Amino acid sequence: MQLEYETPRLLLKVLKADNTNATRVLDFYLNDKLFFERYEPDRIPNFYTHAFQKSVLKFEFNAMVKGTHIRYYVFRKEEPNVIIGTICFHEITRNYFSNCELGYKFATEFHHHGYAREAIGYALTSLFTEEGIHRVQAFVEIHNAPSIRLVEKLGFEQEGICHDYIKLNGKWSDHYRYSYINPFQSEPQI
Repeated sequence: MQLEYETPRLLLKVLKADNTNATRVLDFYLNDKLFFERYEPDRIPNFYTHAFQKSVLKFEFNAMVKGTHIRYYVFRKEEPNVIIGTICFHEITRNYFSNCELGYKFATEFHHHGYAREAIGYALTSLFTEEGIHRVQAFVEIHNAPSIRLVEKLGFEQEGICHDYIKLNGKWSDHYRYSYINPFQSEPQI
């Protein structure tokens, strides 16, 4: 996959580990801290620090080079220095499985504008056509109605419930498991 993509309204970029990008990422997380924490595992104590975000950017860039993980930060074209969301394909496996998991988050200020659907849809098409991934899974907390609507509009199909899937805010949480099979090929690339 490429380091940067352009959609009609957005820029999707893999960010390098520098001070400017670490500041942008930290600002993104801090601006919607309470909202993001509702749907993600408890944060480690130094998560909300510049140094930690810079180290994560370095880790993610190296994982992208290895082909096991790719995170795109999403920007609006008219404000190309402000992160509005992220899309992550992680646990990328090749050969017989040829699959990965999708993760995403968008700033609440930019909900209900179609940005997530535009960005994820474009990134999925690129993942399928350029990387030949056969199957993408998404796990959505069962009370997260906006995310459920989003993945279903994107074409994901619900496969069932993963009970006690992840610990959120000190409690085990059930998640729906969704999958999307590559519409551009019928057999995984081996």
